[in-house]
Amino acid sequence: MAEAEGVVVVRGGAQGFVQEISAGRHRLTADEPVAAGGTDRGPSPYDLLLAALGSCMSMTIALYARTKQWPLETVVIRLSHSRIYARDCADCVVRDDTMLDRIDTKVELSGALTAEQHSKLMEVAHKCPVHRTLKSEIEIREVS
Repeated sequence: MAEAEGVVVVRGGAQGFVQEISAGRHRLTADEPVAAGGTDRGPSPYDLLLAALGSCMSMTIALYARTKQWPLETVVIRLSHSRIYARDCADCVVRDDTMLDRIDTKVELSGALTAEQHSKLMEVAHKCPVHRTLKSEIEIREVS
């Protein structure tokens, strides 16, 4: 059965963590590492989340550079996820005993960019749609 455009379907069994993902005509597998009880047949859900953010950032940077006809050659983005206590975050306004998710990103750009072009592309990276979604208040709801 074909799903509506924009609908992602995730299927998994009651045993183990392996999940088969359909996104349009694309097929992916998610799993947990062996150390977490999985079989490591695919990236973990957090790895997929980081991949979504990193690919959106990279696409946004490249699109902006193409639009401006800037000499960007490649974009490499490294991302990692961790959890910290709010009390360890100087800019956070939440209870000290609350755990916060932190995503660290490192963007590397290559090409004959001026300092101003490089700076602008770094700024644009954090304005990609997925970044904005993750930074906003998100409502996740069950629909029938």
